[in-house]
Amino acid sequence: MRARTAIEKTVLQAIEPVAAQLGLVVVRVRLFGREKRKVLQVMAERAEDHQMGIKDCTALSRAISAVIDVEDPVPGAYELEVSSPGIERPLTVLDDYERWSGHVAKLELDRLVEGRRRFKGVLGGIEGDRIIIDLEGEETSALMPFDWISEAHLVMSDALLKLNKNPEQGLAKETKT
Repeated sequence: MRARTAIEKTVLQAIEPVAAQLGLVVVRVRLFGREKRKVLQVMAERAEDHQMGIKDCTALSRAISAVIDVEDPVPGAYELEVSSPGIERPLTVLDDYERWSGHVAKLELDRLVEGRRRFKGVLGGIEGDRIIIDLEGEETSALMPFDWISEAHLVMSDALLKLNKNPEQGLAKETKT
């Protein structure tokens, strides 16, 4: 899920066009914390190569800061954090499961399946609107409806480290009041 709450969805809608103008795609928006210490986290990457450097983070942070100031969707003070998705990136759209096929991921569902919510296994792509995953300890692949997934991310591996073309992944922070 790219955004869960009403505030996160409002922020996503407001900043997506700005990110697109910079050649970036917003991967995920999250608002963490409580009244005294809130963090609005925006993960993004370049549309062309799925990388995100420090310069990209800084440019996006400055560009979306102005938009967020006008929209003012987050009540009170907060810290804006713009970053790359990182190596253990969240999987937020259906195409992510196809793109990262062959890599290990952890999934958390919004419901119990066979008595559990959390699963780990090797992604096998997609079939319609379902995720194909070879679960640890199982002999056959499972099909998980994409709509059932509440959180998912890749798991660190040597294969992911080899794919990481930009060891200087970015992070930009700014405090807003």
